[in-house]
Amino acid sequence: MLIGNTHELKRGREEPKSNTPLVSVITCFLNEEKFLTEAVESVLRQQYIHWELILIDDGSSDKSTDIAISFAAEYSKIKYHDHKDHANRGLSASRNYAIGLAEGEIIAFLDGDDVWLPGFLTTGINTMLKHSTPMYCEATFYWKSWDDLEAEDQIIAVGTDQDQLYGHPDLIFKLYPLGLGAAPCMCGVLVDKKTLEKHGCFDENFKGMYEDQVFLTKFYLHENVYISSNCNNLYRQREGSLVNVSHAHGTYHMHRKYFLEWMDRYIKENAPENRELRNLLKSTQFPFKYPAFYRLISNYRSQKNRISKFLRKLLSRSGQKKR
Repeated sequence: MLIGNTHELKRGREEPKSNTPLVSVITCFLNEEKFLTEAVESVLRQQYIHWELILIDDGSSDKSTDIAISFAAEYSKIKYHDHKDHANRGLSASRNYAIGLAEGEIIAFLDGDDVWLPGFLTTGINTMLKHSTPMYCEATFYWKSWDDLEAEDQIIAVGTDQDQLYGHPDLIFKLYPLGLGAAPCMCGVLVDKKTLEKHGCFDENFKGMYEDQVFLTKFYLHENVYISSNCNNLYRQREGSLVNVSHAHGTYHMHRKYFLEWMDRYIKENAPENRELRNLLKSTQFPFKYPAFYRLISNYRSQKNRISKFLRKLLSRSGQKKR
């Protein structure tokens, strides 16, 4: 059922219970007064109406707190929470807090600056039920034109063959951060709550970088995952995002090294017999464990390629002179 007027969802106007699973949408935010209303309204416009929205305020100091409280006061399906003393605990802790509050069988993640198209929940839930999978991942619309109409938007599919179910641990070899394919974005993921809790939810040592990869690694290693070519989520690209700030401050490699060390420990504990995976992880860790040696090898290869190109040009010129 398409929701045309959201007044039907306001406090005191609950829709009747159904046999469809309840989805707990988790939106964590920190100073998102510019975008939070748009994110919440995209949930209100979902065709799939059996949901609750949990807004977790991670210590905001702008008007986003008032915006969230106002939505919760108006709609019975929207709940507002913050940490004790309005503290900033980080993304993983905020998501875990929300998971503990969630009443739904399915968990969805929509950060305070991202947006869903109306068909996201309907498409994802139907696919999960059809394929009996604990995780659904779809392509993502990398949204640049929200701020610059001349900027080029891009749909990035999850980096492997589409519209199929993958057994564990296939996706570890195919997708970032060990594989070459693009990883799913959190705003394009649906996950079974019980399965998520079985794997320990989010690691609170990861405050906002690679927390999604820790979560995804656990599912890749232990569960079947459905990869869809659908694209019903908009991932806002902006300078203040965690990834952009990490690159700008030169801390990205530090975060990646920390994640790979975590993954090394996790694989040793959970899949020590998988030699192929252990070897892949070792090769990925090599530049971080032996940076000087890695730079030496890289410089050698670079020089070798330059010399090879120079010799090819020299031989080519020599052959032209003979003719």
